[in-house]
Amino acid sequence: MRRAERLFRLVNEMRSRGVTRAYELAEHFEVSVSTIYRDIAHLQASGLPIEGEAGVGYLLRPGFDLPNVTFAHDQVDALAVGLSFVESAGDPVLATAAREARAKIQAGMPQPEERKLADAPYFSLQGRNATPNLALLRQAIRQRQIAQFDYRDGYSNQTERRVRPLVIWNLTDGWMLSAWCELRQDFRTFRFDRMTNLAVTGERFDEDEATGLRAFMETERCEARDH
Repeated sequence: MRRAERLFRLVNEMRSRGVTRAYELAEHFEVSVSTIYRDIAHLQASGLPIEGEAGVGYLLRPGFDLPNVTFAHDQVDALAVGLSFVESAGDPVLATAAREARAKIQAGMPQPEERKLADAPYFSLQGRNATPNLALLRQAIRQRQIAQFDYRDGYSNQTERRVRPLVIWNLTDGWMLSAWCELRQDFRTFRFDRMTNLAVTGERFDEDEATGLRAFMETERCEARDH
């Protein structure tokens, strides 16, 4: 990876984190800690509002925006794949947002008439139609609110669930929600078509190290390695 590209990705990565240590960034970018130190020193010298120091941690202050950049051909294809999927996934609100995002990105590209997102050689197959639950659960995830619903398992047993929603999946079997389940005191994944009486309670939850999205994804990675 060229240094200019790494610096750009470094800024974006820091924008998505709170205070972060150099060794965490080094692991993410697969470079040495000293390389991260040099990169951050270069960004600070260039005027970026990065607070902190070596051995303590770094924080990129909110409100900083990168200037418009040129997309490589592979990056254009990656954007096209993602937008195509969202447009065809079945959620009308997200489909509209994807079309609007496509137009904004296209307008900001150099020579937009020569490099169109719509011309990338990838298409996403039509997924199963989303249900009204999708918009409601997206709201719950974004606002970190507890959701509750009745759930029927594969043996037709029905239980009442209160969950901390974490992530939504669109798989060949349909739409699914992964969450921390208060009944089972563990992570569980639920099929949308087996949920009834879904409601967002308005009760907020804090995403901690044991029950949050990072912990869930780490559990998924461990299970994938074991299989």
